Amino acid sequence: MTAFVLDCSVTLAWFLPGERSAATEALLDQAATAGALVPGLWRLEVGNVLLIAERKGRITRAHRLTALAALRHLPIHTDPHTGEHAWSGTMELAADHALTLYDAAYLELAVRTGLPLATLDQALAQAARTVGIAVPVTRS
Repeated sequence: MTAFVLDCSVTLAWFLPGERSAATEALLDQAATAGALVPGLWRLEVGNVLLIAERKGRITRAHRLTALAALRHLPIHTDPHTGEHAWSGTMELAADHALTLYDAAYLELAVRTGLPLATLDQALAQAARTVGIAVPVTRS
């Protein structure tokens, strides 16, 4: 069973200083128990943000490596069909909702699977709600 589509913003809230909240912690617990689904670009996006945070001195190399090790142990499943939808459904969602193609990949996956979308990105959350996708947490 998979609980939700997990986006980069929620993932990073689990590991970047000052980003955690009760809501993101609840999602971490839910992901650990029921699993989460991510589009094919998720690993690249999460890794890139952690690397940039390290380069800017926000986190240490050890912190980055610990975060990645923790993520490897969570039941996070990568959708193998992200690329197949990039120039069709994903592109249309991006165009219709003024999203980047990267953000629209999370929305497309949620639409295709019918799962809620866990995001802290307000524009992505609004687009999800517009197309009838539940958003369990947003920034306050």
